Amino acid sequence: MELTEGWRAVEADDDLRRTYYNEDFDDQTWESIVVPGHWRSQAAFADSDGPLLHRCRFAHPAPGPGRRAWLTFDGLFYQGDHWLDGEYLGDTEGYFMPHTFEVTAALRARSEHTLALEVTCAPQTDGSPRRNITGLFQSGYWLDPDWNPGGLWRPVRVTETGPVRIARLRVLCREASPERAVVAFHAVLDSDAARTVQVRSAVGNQYHGSERSLASGANTLDWTLTIERPGLWWPRALGSPTLHDVRVLVHLGSEEGGALSDERGLRIGLRSIRLRNWVCSVNGERLFLKGSNLGPTRQALAEATPDELRRDVDLAVETGLDLLRINAHVTRPEVYDAADEAGLLLWQDLPLQGPYARGTRRQAVSQARAAVDLLAHHPSVAVWCGHAAPHASSPGSLPLPPAAADLLPTWNKSVLDGALKRALQRADPSRPVVPHSGVSPYLPRLDGTDSHLPFGWGRGDERTFAAFCRAWPRMVRFVSELGAQAVPSGGGAAFLGPERWPDLDWPELERHHGLQKVGFDQHVPPEDHPTFVAWQDATQRYQAQVIKSHVETLRRLKYRPTGGFAQLCFADARPAVSFAVLDHQRSPKLGLAALREACRPVIVVADRLPAAVEPDRALALDVHVVSDRRDAIGRARVTARLSWSDGEHAWGWRGEIPADSCIRVATVQLVVPASPGPLALDLELRLPDGETVTNRYESTIAG
Repeated sequence: MELTEGWRAVEADDDLRRTYYNEDFDDQTWESIVVPGHWRSQAAFADSDGPLLHRCRFAHPAPGPGRRAWLTFDGLFYQGDHWLDGEYLGDTEGYFMPHTFEVTAALRARSEHTLALEVTCAPQTDGSPRRNITGLFQSGYWLDPDWNPGGLWRPVRVTETGPVRIARLRVLCREASPERAVVAFHAVLDSDAARTVQVRSAVGNQYHGSERSLASGANTLDWTLTIERPGLWWPRALGSPTLHDVRVLVHLGSEEGGALSDERGLRIGLRSIRLRNWVCSVNGERLFLKGSNLGPTRQALAEATPDELRRDVDLAVETGLDLLRINAHVTRPEVYDAADEAGLLLWQDLPLQGPYARGTRRQAVSQARAAVDLLAHHPSVAVWCGHAAPHASSPGSLPLPPAAADLLPTWNKSVLDGALKRALQRADPSRPVVPHSGVSPYLPRLDGTDSHLPFGWGRGDERTFAAFCRAWPRMVRFVSELGAQAVPSGGGAAFLGPERWPDLDWPELERHHGLQKVGFDQHVPPEDHPTFVAWQDATQRYQAQVIKSHVETLRRLKYRPTGGFAQLCFADARPAVSFAVLDHQRSPKLGLAALREACRPVIVVADRLPAAVEPDRALALDVHVVSDRRDAIGRARVTARLSWSDGEHAWGWRGEIPADSCIRVATVQLVVPASPGPLALDLELRLPDGETVTNRYESTIAG
């Protein structure tokens, strides 16, 4: 039974706190509120930071003999104190995991009930260490920093079981090969008395059963189930994402056929995953990870429809991506289910971003274990990451020169993130664990993790990225943030007030819509464009160029040393000027097409032409073919054509492209002619099956 009707709420004060939970309290003057939902979505609380008191009256029949009743909050932003029929149930903390209380006695005592709770989601002061483990929901930039996600954002349910309940269940694939797979089960069974039960589990048509003696209270059980010659789950680039149904049942008594007390069902994919030197392999097959960062589908995540949540996964697949990084949050179940079905890998951050206060370690570790319980059965979840950017950096700031935030030990990096890594590894030894993201590996003795390198934004020239990669190869082992901001297309930009050009409300756009004026001033200055449309187009062309050149550079470094990348970011959650290639309405920017072309399975690339070249300069441009295909390509032909205003020169080569490789085809050499004007290099790759892949680089010959 879901409790979705009859909810009322009011802002809390000390007088109300003394009496609001009593059954006879009169709440008729309180505002109606939608559950599940966020309180800011209600007109009465549109500007409220809470806390809010909630009440709901409901009827429920008494549990039958031998039955137990449970009240579950599937998601509550962020802390709660809970009462039922005037009796205190307890407190909760953590927005993404369910919280459950036994209510058997209360439901047997009467048929009409009053549920009361206080929901708190305290604002996190800018610049101060955070206490709420809410990740990017309260860390600025991704969402409006003045918005508050507070509320009962997931369903509230009353359920019944027999005398033994499956209180926790963690299922993960511990190993997998074509010969066999091993599925590990970790369960906590809550029994009302000492008793014997039969615990049965099934993965597909493979079964396991055992008799267990339980004590009264919580009982921890671990067991494994081995599947011979399993159907493996593969990422979309490597094979088919085969899924298997999993069931766990608890029967009473020592004999088969005893009464069913509780059961759980879910789906799992059988696969193994490794990350060695930042190169990913699935089921023993290595895979260069082409990815993007994904934030919440909507700012008010409770209001996203299942179709909207799945659409982000579908769009990522259509773009040619292998990976989405769920950046600093845990999202709705529909995203994980869709990724499982599509064969799309997920890098899962815990909801920690920026510096946290010292008192949060124990709660953060507890929530790390809860994340594993909630998500470990999803084969798409490939990597755990404990903490996104533990220093106070923001997208668009380059870590050059080496910053003290990266080089010096801090409580967040050394203590908090170390504890998170250990907790994740103990709970799930089957997956790679990254302690934190964006702690750059400057020196061999400071190994760091992945890098955030948005060259061409904030500071730094985007054309220096390739030279940086050559000079600092350790910094590009895995680049998890790159890109530039761009203005949305068409009607998606109406919130900017384009009719006011050039006098946009820049402070308002920076505060509430993510716009970073300093980046635009440096790279796409508004004053250089006579109309809003011209500036809008220029921002999108610049973003597309940054994405194209940087992704091509990293793909040329495939496995030497780069294991992959994640562009920043895929889609907006609200009207924003951002790094996203899809706006909040999912209208594409030019950057989406650039990302799609740069992520094709086979691409042909060359050294980039200088922005301008002098006549008589000797050019030598290496041409490479990068293939992610699992088979060699024979009899491929590459053509390069360098053209200028009154002439051109062409080259051609034939040969085989090895599987999963990057090969240098040849070097284009030419002395620049004395012909001022445009200069272009066009590349064409013809494959034996008739497919044609093209690329183009442009420059100018100085007069």
